Amino acid sequence: MLLLTFEGIDGSGKSTQAQLLAEHLQEQGHETLLVREPGGTELSEEIRSLLLQPDLNVHPMAELLLFSAARTQLVGERIRPALNAGRIVICDRFYDSTTAYQGAGRKVAAPSWLQSFHRRVTDGLVPDRTFLVDLDPETAQARRDDSPTEGDRMEAEDQTFYHRVAEAYDALAAEHPGRFRRLDGTRSIDALHATIRTDVEALLDDATGTPQASTGSSDP
Repeated sequence: MLLLTFEGIDGSGKSTQAQLLAEHLQEQGHETLLVREPGGTELSEEIRSLLLQPDLNVHPMAELLLFSAARTQLVGERIRPALNAGRIVICDRFYDSTTAYQGAGRKVAAPSWLQSFHRRVTDGLVPDRTFLVDLDPETAQARRDDSPTEGDRMEAEDQTFYHRVAEAYDALAAEHPGRFRRLDGTRSIDALHATIRTDVEALLDDATGTPQASTGSSDP
């Protein structure tokens, strides 16, 4: 029915928001699939384990191709079938991450080349909504430093890398204003969730023609 994706630099809080939205929609009786990138299938999870190893030396183009291979498998094995069955799919990262991280962060390829490449990788699948949780790289780094979990290979990149990634996300949001919703990542978890919920309820109204019951507080 709907493909909803969450984007943002590491430490922005996007994964928390994806999880909260999935739980909310399930509580409202919507059949919902939550997946992550890379991951979500047996093959894609194996690729994830490989890509995120802290000490692994990966050529930037090889990295792009491996992320994309995991995405192709996820779309074909889980996302497309779920959408065809009328389910709501929530994806923690999608191809915009590759444009930002590999395209801009690694300087692998131009956005125009990547746009065509993504169409091939996903068989033309485009998200109905992309929630970009905005957070400056320094604040995101402080959050990662405070995290009890050990950082992976991507999270070990320096601030120069993350500034390029953030700038790429800015450009994507400006280029696709109808699809992107920018969210202030410094706001509280509950406030962000309420904003996202309101937006998704409007999307569901349009998709089903049936008004959704309001379940959240107003956006502060």
